[in-house]
Amino acid sequence: MKMQVVFTKEKDMRYISHLDLMRLFQRAVRRAALPVTITQGFSPHYKISVSRALKLGLESMNEDAVFSLTRALEPAEFMERLNNKLPEGVQVVNAQIV
Repeated sequence: MKMQVVFTKEKDMRYISHLDLMRLFQRAVRRAALPVTITQGFSPHYKISVSRALKLGLESMNEDAVFSLTRALEPAEFMERLNNKLPEGVQVVNAQIV
């Protein structure tokens, strides 16, 4: 099962790089205890895919990401739990099951 989200990246968060944004999502997923799939390789990580990398310093109100889940979860609950762990400037505004 996959959860497609739309998120914003604004204010001071526009100065973080794409790799730091990915680490930010991984930490937020872990802290929120969301059932995101973990890869089975030498260095396991969460299966999170961001559609495009923003240049450093740019803001966006409409960025896409896909989270692979191990079990079903309501989009509203996923959004609420993830937003509670994200810093100001990065906010999930929409989530839907793909």
